[in-house]
Amino acid sequence: MNMKRGHFYIKTMGCQMNVYESDYVYQILKDSGYEYTDDPGRADLIVINTCTVRKKAEQKAYSHIGRMLSLKRIKPHMRIAVLGCMAQQQGQKLLERFPDIDLVMGPREIEKFKLFLTDIIRGAKIVATDLRGGPVGIIDCAPRVPSFKSRVTGFVSIMQGCNNFCSYCIVPYVRGREVSRSLQDIVAEVKMLINWGIKDVTLLGQNVNSYRDKDYDFARLLQKVHEVEGLLRLRFTTSHPKDVSQRLIQCFRDLPKLCSHIHLPFQAGSDRILRLMNRGYTKEHYMELIQKLKDARPGIAITSDVMVGFPRETEEDFIDTLDLIRRVEFDNLFSFKYSDREGTPAHKMQGKIPEEEKQRRLELLQSIQKEITLKKNREMEGRIVDVLVEGKSKRGNTLTGRTDTNKIVNFIGNSDLIGKMVKIKVLNGYQNSLLGELF
Repeated sequence: MNMKRGHFYIKTMGCQMNVYESDYVYQILKDSGYEYTDDPGRADLIVINTCTVRKKAEQKAYSHIGRMLSLKRIKPHMRIAVLGCMAQQQGQKLLERFPDIDLVMGPREIEKFKLFLTDIIRGAKIVATDLRGGPVGIIDCAPRVPSFKSRVTGFVSIMQGCNNFCSYCIVPYVRGREVSRSLQDIVAEVKMLINWGIKDVTLLGQNVNSYRDKDYDFARLLQKVHEVEGLLRLRFTTSHPKDVSQRLIQCFRDLPKLCSHIHLPFQAGSDRILRLMNRGYTKEHYMELIQKLKDARPGIAITSDVMVGFPRETEEDFIDTLDLIRRVEFDNLFSFKYSDREGTPAHKMQGKIPEEEKQRRLELLQSIQKEITLKKNREMEGRIVDVLVEGKSKRGNTLTGRTDTNKIVNFIGNSDLIGKMVKIKVLNGYQNSLLGELF
């Protein structure tokens, strides 16, 4: 049994993959004798898991690093580790800018965290940014006390990296080329989560459609995970439109545990901009995929990512994007202004859009999507839906859960319902959630 070695604090920024990797580090630290604290001022070790996909995320990471370093000046024995995509991108430069950081570690080095931890405690300064490693899994660290305890939902990484090289995207440069985990390890990890009480599992990858383990593609992986006893719901993110296969679409028809929701980023509705982005599909191809998905699983929820203000985007290009949004009627959209990422082809492109014009386009797009989302949520009123109860809501003494279409539902109920599937009558549809009652 490990002796207590102090307290640790983890700050996670960015995507679900970062959440998963923070859980991996959590497992290692718990197994090493550390105790978690949500107060960084009490911590002996601070872990900051960063994101650099967009400029705003990078700015937030720098701001948080600065605040944590101010704590170290009060507690000189404190150790600070910066992980994730920004750590990978900046590498040695980050340590030069902030000499009091002890560990700078990219995503592909995370499996060595325990080894590096021993070194930085002894006073070493480490920069680890090798991109040749493979994806890690929670199962690899043989946890004694799961950080998932009391959770209903869990994540499983199935692959790491990306080979698509969209012209605006930093991911291939900070997470490396695509490497898939073995199907055997993935299924074993799903079974482990089910044994811990997890009911709803999301498979994670930068482009899950590219998953490949020998003769197993992503559709066959879904089929194998679907067979795991005790699993109630299966989800995945993220898909790339150019790699959505007919076999994957058929999974929505044939696998009842696979949730009626897909997140399928389209980024732009203009073929000209899609070519500049190096996305590998057209607007009409995307629309055809949406129709095939709706045919395979009537009522499927479609969410997406969209960007405004890409270099050389004209008003006509922007109108094409709005047209696609109106035609698809997404359940929800994650919308962003283009931001330069150093090292990407788009960073060097001419024809950058002024900030005020990007803001105008974003606000118009978001206002249109808000109307669509609210309309679709109000159409749910009066329906009876199955909700997997995930925990207590932030509002008062209500519970919260999700439908299989990934809509948040809040309702009054006893906490013993957490982890159970219940039927809820939807009373009101709001912008970001539904209000219901037990049926």
